[in-house]
Amino acid sequence: MRIVSLPSPNHGPRPEGTRAELLILHYTGMPTAADALARLCDPAAQVSAHYTVDEDGTVYAHVPEDRRAWHAGVSSWRGVADVNSRSIGIEIVNPGHEFGYRPFPEAQMMAVAELCRDVMGRHGIAPEDVIGHSDIAPSRKEDPGELFDWRGLAAQGIGVWPEALDPDDGPVGEGEVAALLGRYGYDAACPRTLLSFQRHFRPEAMTGEADAETVRRLRALMRMTGR
Repeated sequence: MRIVSLPSPNHGPRPEGTRAELLILHYTGMPTAADALARLCDPAAQVSAHYTVDEDGTVYAHVPEDRRAWHAGVSSWRGVADVNSRSIGIEIVNPGHEFGYRPFPEAQMMAVAELCRDVMGRHGIAPEDVIGHSDIAPSRKEDPGELFDWRGLAAQGIGVWPEALDPDDGPVGEGEVAALLGRYGYDAACPRTLLSFQRHFRPEAMTGEADAETVRRLRALMRMTGR
């Protein structure tokens, strides 16, 4: 993994008593890597991340991990709104849904996996605490999106994937899906939350509807993580 120092001025101190306990993965969502890197380092933009991973696997380091980068925006996870204060943010170069969303190259995903393992090890971040921007901001974000290989990362201990699925887990109770989404960490009150769950954990069927397979995966995920 090749790391290039490209400091951003856009950061601040973490509040006293907070630590990096979440790892948030984003896509850059801009036409080119150069555009994204320039914006992340532009003081007028007031956005940043700790790292950016280019499509060739090059990693750009922007903000020291002990500092609070400005990557999450208006978001929440497990009922806490200030995600920036308790997270590390990694941007992954991809034009995103607005500029020609495409699969993430193998070299890039290998670098993402290596970087994630390093960050998780330094901060004691659990696999289930590696999540996407769309998970913490379902009303306004889609990244890193349905083409991102969450399943492949989970096989390496980065994030989780609900593989052990019961063929029939019983009927869905009234309010069960919203309750389980909330217990896992999502903002269950947001109308787009189930779609964000599917974008991460069932990308082949992003309907926003609680069909049987989506419910099975949600239940399996809860069992796997003990939530």
